[in-house]
Amino acid sequence: MFLVGLTGGISSGKSTVSSMLRELGCPIIDADVVARKVVEPRTPAYSRIVAHFGSDVLLENGEIDRKKLGQIIFVDEEKRRLLNAITHPEIQKAMLKQILFYFIRGYRYVVLDVPLLFETRRLTQFLNHTVVVYCDPATQLSRLMQRDGLTQEEAEQRLAAQMPLNEKRGLANHVIENSGSREDTHRQVLRLHTKLEDSMDFLLVRVVAVVATAGLGGILMYATKILLS
Repeated sequence: MFLVGLTGGISSGKSTVSSMLRELGCPIIDADVVARKVVEPRTPAYSRIVAHFGSDVLLENGEIDRKKLGQIIFVDEEKRRLLNAITHPEIQKAMLKQILFYFIRGYRYVVLDVPLLFETRRLTQFLNHTVVVYCDPATQLSRLMQRDGLTQEEAEQRLAAQMPLNEKRGLANHVIENSGSREDTHRQVLRLHTKLEDSMDFLLVRVVAVVATAGLGGILMYATKILLS
């Protein structure tokens, strides 16, 4: 099994492409979903967040108020680093559990849906393929304004805070052009899926895994510990 990174920009259509791949039977690990789960009540990350940021970042039902927490870390670099130090290890651990689960089930590849894939670069070294969902700037701006009910100035400010799609496009192995129709995007996703299914990358990964497991029993013990923790 090998890993494929999927990313894009706000309103570029990454979620649409992710859904299409899921419909084709591809296992998807959504980093945003994982990030929400690791801060649910009674989790280690939740307890540490409350301890450091106080109960003011909680909703009435006891869950983390992600909007309020986001406002705090947006203006305070030190608190942003603190939150990352709390959540990132838990996110990576949870993603590793899912990767191991799909590996054991014999999937050829797993798609990691990560919005900030190229911004953080924490996962790129483990990926065999990277895919960016691209649309032209005018289309992206129009979609964002329509989706979120923003003025042009507000939408432009949000886009300016992100890495430009053109830059991400230059870093990816594969590009899904999503400026046109849904049908055209679907055809591109089908071609990508076929290319990944036909790839022999998974054989090399499995050979390395078998050799490592046979030679280093500690790796298997560690993986088992992660799955059971």
